Amino acid sequence: MRRRWFGATGRRVPEIAVEEELDVPLGDALVLDDVSDLERLRNAHAAGVAVVVRADTAEGVKEALARPEVTCVLVPESARELLELDLRALTYGG
Repeated sequence: MRRRWFGATGRRVPEIAVEEELDVPLGDALVLDDVSDLERLRNAHAAGVAVVVRADTAEGVKEALARPEVTCVLVPESARELLELDLRALTYGG
């Protein structure tokens, strides 16, 4: 499982997690439903704030993780299969 830094906390988290199972408090994170607001992403990242994005499709996960500012993508329990995505194949084919 690939991991990413959780903002400037010094903690690493899975890049994809089931929302109810992520064991880090999200109170200080910027939690978004998509990555369309690039200014908010950049500002949060520059300030050391973890950026967490919710997604329920493979394309949504791919789009979120393509952004370097994103710490983690949260998927719902009903889309648990997204934890097993082959991001290389999804991004580059194969």
